[in-house]
Amino acid sequence: MVVAGNTPTASFLTKIGKIQSAGCRLCRIAREARRENTDGLAAETHRHINSAGCEGVATTVTAAHHSIWRHLYDSMHAAQKLKSKLKFVTLDKESNMSTMWRLEEFLRICSKEELAEKAQDIEVSMNVTKGKRHGTTSIQCLSS
Repeated sequence: MVVAGNTPTASFLTKIGKIQSAGCRLCRIAREARRENTDGLAAETHRHINSAGCEGVATTVTAAHHSIWRHLYDSMHAAQKLKSKLKFVTLDKESNMSTMWRLEEFLRICSKEELAEKAQDIEVSMNVTKGKRHGTTSIQCLSS
């Protein structure tokens, strides 16, 4: 059904005239439970309801993501050879660039600002084109 594009989401059901609104029903239920306004709901598409952007499933999707990531991370760490110079720095907790760059070992490599500048240099050298199927985006590096 997903491949054929006829998953019974609100977007599809609206398209074929079965319901009036393409707004996400799961987001609506979550907002109503929190006694919040239900205006401006995201369109209920297959992509939306399988993402953390859907208010109705965000907690579940995020928990699944974290569980898979921890398993993958633990597997990579367990398979690491003793002679490897690769160091897993966030096995015990999730970190982001700001929290990691508070550690002295990262500051010795470069400043957070220097890293951000280099990342921006790399990003602007990438050619981002709109895909021909389903509005996907592809990234092609211009430099090698």
